[in-house]
Amino acid sequence: MTIKWVKSDPLVMNGEPFCYGTRLTVRNLLEMRENGLTPADMMVNHPELRRVGIAEAFRFASENQARYADFFEESSLRGPGFSADEAAVLPEHLRDLAGVVVG
Repeated sequence: MTIKWVKSDPLVMNGEPFCYGTRLTVRNLLEMRENGLTPADMMVNHPELRRVGIAEAFRFASENQARYADFFEESSLRGPGFSADEAAVLPEHLRDLAGVVVG
């Protein structure tokens, strides 16, 4: 079974894209990131989150920059992302994605 990590449903969260299995929207995760929380911090504070779900939310935001323009500076998401070591366990399509992995 393939999980769609970022979902959008007009009957859930007023249609705002959210992370599968949580009540957290992509916008919530971007706000946490902008306020200095690392993905590890997010998972400690919200144990229902999964590493790949956070990465997919960052990817979704990167693909929808117009919708999340407040969280970008010079076409990159503000705040801490995954380190290269943390990204090593992510699916291959997320490991080198700008905005997900931060040097």
